[in-house]
Amino acid sequence: MHESHKSKYSIHSGSEKMDQDIKKLYWWPNMKADIATNVSNCLTCAKVKAEHQRPSGLLVPPKIPKWKWDNITMDFVTKLPKSSQGYDTIWVIVDRLTKSAIFKPMRETDPLDKLARMYLKEAVTKHGIPISIICDRGPRFSSNFWKSLQKALGTSLDMSTTYHPETDGQSERTIQTLKDMLRACVIDFGNELVQETMERIIQIKRRIQTARDRQKSYADLKRKLMEFQVGDKVMLKVSPWKGVIRFGKRGKLNPRYVRPFKVLKKVRAVAYKLELPQELSRVHNIFYVSNLKKCYSDDPLVVPLERLQVDDKLHFVREPVEVMDR
Repeated sequence: MHESHKSKYSIHSGSEKMDQDIKKLYWWPNMKADIATNVSNCLTCAKVKAEHQRPSGLLVPPKIPKWKWDNITMDFVTKLPKSSQGYDTIWVIVDRLTKSAIFKPMRETDPLDKLARMYLKEAVTKHGIPISIICDRGPRFSSNFWKSLQKALGTSLDMSTTYHPETDGQSERTIQTLKDMLRACVIDFGNELVQETMERIIQIKRRIQTARDRQKSYADLKRKLMEFQVGDKVMLKVSPWKGVIRFGKRGKLNPRYVRPFKVLKKVRAVAYKLELPQELSRVHNIFYVSNLKKCYSDDPLVVPLERLQVDDKLHFVREPVEVMDR
């Protein structure tokens, strides 16, 4: 058996091949089992031969997500031909429940802070903060910056075991499909598809800009420009609908605006940050300009807030006062 297995003519053949060769000249009881044991004990075979048996370990699939974009997987497709913008990598983010995917082009050399902003813009702002992320142990995902970001967001970071990509199987399968589609596009269309796509994108952007300009010109006809300076006093509009602010039993005679507040900062062209009292601590302090009105009165307290019950919606509440009839 030693000569049949380790000689320079056999070069560590498998147990089936050894059995076929030896039984032409020899035979002994339990020969096939002895040959299989001899091959399994060979250290050289254990080092160099691929495993063709069933893999060890039972399958432990991840739990089925309860809601879309609660559990996602992500990975990168790298070493792609550079585009005209210099992109050579695609960031793939897949929702494990709906199988929806986000493909974001990027550069392989992009810093982590840029990736974090991209992740917040493309995934978090559109679909919410995920409960868990399954990813590999690449340098980006295993960095302290990425771990700290996910910890601050309250997201569990589940990394696959080293050299076991099946853990991240959803994104791996999506990436394989994406690669197949890219190969087919390159073979069938070459650079023509890229050029045509760029021309269409430019055309779409122009049409969107034209539509936005037209929409703005129509809307501005019924609007007026209103700006405030830091330190100005403004009144805050509350909605006389249903919700959260109660002004005794006055019903429809509730005030439309509450006491003047000081403008702390101009956040955007049409949004301002106000200095709110402790009674309105649950209300976000940035308001759209249409909800504000310049206060010209010198009275320090136009509408008192002591009797107000406010939450984050700024709506009047309508509550029954007494039973009038049955």
